[in-house]
Amino acid sequence: MDNHKINSNNSPMARVHSLVEMGKIEERAVLEFEDEGLVSPESLTRKEHSFDGGTNRSRSTGVSDDGRGLNSPRNSVLDSIKIVVFSTKINLLVPFGPLAILVYHTTGNHGWVFLLCLLGIIPMAERLGFVTEQLAFFTGPTVGGLLNATFGNATELIISIFALKSGMLRVVQQSLLGSILSNMLLVLGCAFFSGGLVYIKSEQVFNKAAAAVNSGLLLMAVMGLLFPAVLHATRTELHFGKSELALSRFSSCIMLVAYAAYLYFQLKSQKIVYIPVEGEGQTAGRAEEDDDDEAAEISQWESIIWLSLITAWISVLSEYLVDAIEGASVSLKIPIAFISVILLPIVGNAAEHASAIVFAMKDKLDISLGVAIGSSTQIAMFGIPFCVVAGWIMGRPMDLNFQLFETATLLITVLVVAFMLQEGTSNYFKGLMLILCYLIVAASFYVHMDPREVEDKVPKHHR
Repeated sequence: MDNHKINSNNSPMARVHSLVEMGKIEERAVLEFEDEGLVSPESLTRKEHSFDGGTNRSRSTGVSDDGRGLNSPRNSVLDSIKIVVFSTKINLLVPFGPLAILVYHTTGNHGWVFLLCLLGIIPMAERLGFVTEQLAFFTGPTVGGLLNATFGNATELIISIFALKSGMLRVVQQSLLGSILSNMLLVLGCAFFSGGLVYIKSEQVFNKAAAAVNSGLLLMAVMGLLFPAVLHATRTELHFGKSELALSRFSSCIMLVAYAAYLYFQLKSQKIVYIPVEGEGQTAGRAEEDDDDEAAEISQWESIIWLSLITAWISVLSEYLVDAIEGASVSLKIPIAFISVILLPIVGNAAEHASAIVFAMKDKLDISLGVAIGSSTQIAMFGIPFCVVAGWIMGRPMDLNFQLFETATLLITVLVVAFMLQEGTSNYFKGLMLILCYLIVAASFYVHMDPREVEDKVPKHHR
């Protein structure tokens, strides 16, 4: 092929590249390149996977379009244990979990049990994120992102279910609220700040259309929480003590329907909305190099087995953690509100915190946003309504009245983050602002006395 013929292909290649960014590569790429014989079928397959609108893992792991792993790694049991258990230094905290159980049954010191449970759950939450990420290699990017958000929130949901079972409704409400606040302010703030420092000379960009959808859902969640709180505070219930609970259950069902519609919108109807935007700091060559380095370390079945084992162990530790909260509040002289809103979510969000920062430093800000804002949306639109419905089934009067202080905090947080996201760009200053906002929230809850806590301040075991 002569030079003239080669040069004449520059324009079609440029057109194809622009079409790739619009998520329409398959048919056009074949039509433009097949006749010229410039690329092989294998390279076309790689290019299709490179711009699949997700985390770009398909190419390096051999994932087919239906999500089945083609080149699944084969590990022995010892190799799998080595990869999952001994591959990170944070697993040095794992022995604190069994130690917490030992202290609980020998001394009964709730303060120590609570602290040891927190330390023991941190590596489990991080490993849960790792295993979920490994499973995402075999499910495709969009489903993988949903799995990351779901199992990233598993720790908070498990703690909430045990607290709900124990009748600690305020702990449920405040821990779920704290998870939203932690994800939106601390996790997202650290991601923006870290990414901004790495790419300090240029702003990072992300898909603001997807961020706008999540912001809208979070505002809907605020609406669901605001009306029961205002209804209770103004004493304008039609049937005092009943209307508030009935409204909460009705609103929860509506929010669950809205979340189901959101999943359909994200996974089936409007996939193009969730195509990542290429950052200014990320060149095509470096992005391709990063993708080649990414490969599944454990197989699909290994991921599922480890996911089950880690979730089960988190469930065991969560039961001891919840049982020790009230005693720890008294012995450590820390308000239950601060424990529930600040300490528990920081532990539960350990996986999201680490992964959001790593992806932001790689200039994959859309994934960081999916981790932070996606997790917040799932807690607000699924986790909270699910706990209300679960409490309904258990006979527990769990409602959406989070009290005015907590609801106002959530409203202001959602508005602040929505304003930060509206331009579709981020930098280290925006990240710093979000982190400082979180410090204000944390200080506020440290001096906040929960109205319901005043009535039931002494732990049950001291009565």
